[in-house]
Amino acid sequence: MKYLAAAIAAGLAALAASYGNGKVISKTIEGMARQPESANNLRATMFIGVGLIEAVPILAIVIGFLILFL
Repeated sequence: MKYLAAAIAAGLAALAASYGNGKVISKTIEGMARQPESANNLRATMFIGVGLIEAVPILAIVIGFLILFL
């Protein structure tokens, strides 16, 4: 049962992160298309946002390992 819990936690976290990354990147590209002069600021903010979003599945994998081995 704990194997299933770890797999579900990692899978749902990866699914949510991919959806979040898609939304952030699409809105950034949309903003760059509307205001090309602010592309550098938008790109930097996008990378920070994507990095924070990617922290969630990493933490979910760590929690999954804790579920498996503790």
